[in-house]
Amino acid sequence: MNIINATNARRSLYQLITDVNVNAEPITIINNKGKNAVLISEDEWKAIEETIYLNQIPNMAKSILEGAMEPLSECAKYERDEEW
Repeated sequence: MNIINATNARRSLYQLITDVNVNAEPITIINNKGKNAVLISEDEWKAIEETIYLNQIPNMAKSILEGAMEPLSECAKYERDEEW
């Protein structure tokens, strides 16, 4: 994780925004009061929100893990015209 102080972050905000979007790595912005901030891309933020949302649904994480362990040969085949 990159670290930059608030003064330098102000000076290079456009570049920092570009960096977090290109590199997908957060940037910690520190200040002299000890209350820091983290700059992340919008895509990363949306992914975090989605993870939080899914983890709030009872048994969702368990269901996802179980599904990931199931062999593809045992999964139902998707048929385009099939109704859900």
